[in-house]
Amino acid sequence: QVQLVESGGKLVQAGDSLRLSCAASGRTFSSNTMGWFRQAPGKEREFVAAIKWSGSMSYYADSMKGRFTVSRDNAKNTVYLQMNNLKPGDTAVYYCASYTRAFQYTSPGDSRNYGYWGQGTQVTVSS
Repeated sequence: QVQLVESGGKLVQAGDSLRLSCAASGRTFSSNTMGWFRQAPGKEREFVAAIKWSGSMSYYADSMKGRFTVSRDNAKNTVYLQMNNLKPGDTAVYYCASYTRAFQYTSPGDSRNYGYWGQGTQVTVSS
């Protein structure tokens, strides 16, 4: 069983930067691909970024490339999402998630690969 707890969300102004953290419990963290998703009010959940269990590869939604960076520290069982030049359209609840299966990196943008989810952290970007 994996438990995920996000933190770092808050109200910021457009153009600001913010780093989200996701702390994981369980011995399998370093074996699992991790992802970030977000859901804005009235919209479906969308993929943001993912990082391979080793940290050697990452994958981003097209709209996030160049502004968002995903990273992980397996020694701390934590995955991060660095967000720069935030825009009002980035306002959403951000969720981290862990792949269900270890040592898998197929289709990291597909939410169906993720079996464990955090409770989310709210990011609000004012104009």
